[in-house]
Formats: sequence, structure tokens, C-alpha cells
Amino acid sequence: MKRSALLLAAVPVVATAVYMLVPSEPDGPAAGSGPSVSASPDPRERARERVESESAGDEALVASRPPGLADPAKKELAQQILASAEYATLRWRETYGAIEDAGDGDGYTAGIVGFTTGTHDLLALVEGYTREHPDNGLAEYLPALREVDGTDSHEGLDPGFTAAWRAEARTPAFRAAQEAERDRVYFDPAVRMAKLDGLGPLGQFVYYDAMVRRGPDTGPDGFYGLREQAVRKAGTPARGGDEKEFLETFLDVRRAALLAKDADADTSRIDTLQRRFLREGNLGLATPLTWQVYGETFRIP
Repeated sequence: MKRSALLLAAVPVVATAVYMLVPSEPDGPAAGSGPSVSASPDPRERARERVESESAGDEALVASRPPGLADPAKKELAQQILASAEYATLRWRETYGAIEDAGDGDGYTAGIVGFTTGTHDLLALVEGYTREHPDNGLAEYLPALREVDGTDSHEGLDPGFTAAWRAEARTPAFRAAQEAERDRVYFDPAVRMAKLDGLGPLGQFVYYDAMVRRGPDTGPDGFYGLREQAVRKAGTPARGGDEKEFLETFLDVRRAALLAKDADADTSRIDTLQRRFLREGNLGLATPLTWQVYGETFRIP
């Protein structure tokens, strides 16, 4: 599959239901104990405060890091590299209206990060867009999109959906919606997690590309599942590990997961794109850049 179907709404992955791990407090003083005192704070409240404190600490840490891939020039670069792998072009703004069924089991793939009808993110995009623009040309396809979600079916979408997508993609509002959903679900969470792990611009792109392809899923094939496997094998720079070693490990894990599903899968997106930059020591993702993906060579001067 192109990416996992489960989306986590692009919120940071945090420990949930922590209170379940906190021993319950006794209902009252034990028999024979001294004078009663005020009850201890609710353990669930303490757990909530702890999570909020850790989250605030994470946000402060992220804010203290250099902009990295979030710098406008680096973000533009990242989108060009991503488009080379998604659509074999560096002109990513020409892909708002792109739509096709690649035959990979995910139904229609469309837009600037390859939203798909089979993995929920295209449906989420159109639903959010329709809330803001109810009279848009895609709204009539929402019932069909909900029916085919999680499958590669075109039922209820053909023959008009592809033309409707291309037409809507000519509007500034829908282009802005695609960019906002890209940032909310993929770009911002990937860059945030990479900064927490102590990774620079290349590592942030490695996370972003994996987030787009595998989805923000905690399962073994999702982004967070892949990261967890890598962390078990190599320390992140934030924990004293070597950045290049950690990224090599992450790419190894991602490559193995891809080949486990399809032994004949093309891994050039990993091997001759991201790993090339890594082995050149280009952790800052500095230009000029040359890479190959799916047999085609790309250059950014």
C-alpha cells in the first residue's frame, strides 16, 4: 500500500491514558491511622498535568531549534524533491490537479502529496474543504468517497470525479486547502518529530517523505512504527546517538518494510535519493543536489 489508512489527525503522538498506569489511591485513611488529612490530588489529574508539562517542554525544545526544513527556501526544496518521487517532476505546483489510479491498491492518487481515495486522506481533505466551501465541485462525490474509503474501488466516482478534481484544482481555495492539509497531516508533524529527535534538514526530509508514503500510523508499517523500530536499534542524536548512523538505520528499517510487502519493489526513493544525500554527508540538504529516483535523474543547482 502507498500509505497506511489510519490517520492520527497530525497531532503529536503522546502516551494516552497515562492515568491507567498510576496506582489508585486508597479511598480514605486506614483504620487506626492518625488524623485525617486532605485527600491527595486525583492521580488522573497528576497524569494529565505531567503530559501537559512534557508537551510544553517539547514545544519549547522545537521552538529553540533552527527552522530547518520549515525555512521557506528549504520547504520549497523539500516539495520539489518529494514531487520528483511522486510525479517525476520538480514543478510541484503543477500537481494540484494531478489524478490517476496507479494500480497500487489505493484507488485514485491526487494532488501535491498524492492524497488517495483508498487511504482516507483524500476524503479528509474534501470533507474539510467542503465545510469551508460547501458549493465546491467535489462535494457531490463525498458519499461515494466515504463508501470507497479504504479500498481501490471507483464506484460512484467514475466517470466525473477526475474531471471535477482537475477543475477544482484550478481554484486558489482548493490549492490552499491542499497545502494546509499537507502541512497539518504530514509536513508539520514530521518536522516536529525530527527536531525532537535532534535531526537536521536531511533527517527532517527523511521523516517527511516516510510520513507521506506510510502515513502517521503507529502500526509496524506506519511512520511512527518505523521510527520506533529504528530507535530500538540506534540512538537518536537527541539521546546521544550519531545522526548519520541513526538515519542509515531508519532507512534500513523503511526499506525492509517495503520489501517485506513486495520483494520486487523499487527502492530507489530510499537508495539513490535519500541515502545518496546521507552518504555525501549532506545533512543540511544544501544545494546543489543531484539524485535518481525510479530511473530518472534530477538536479537542483
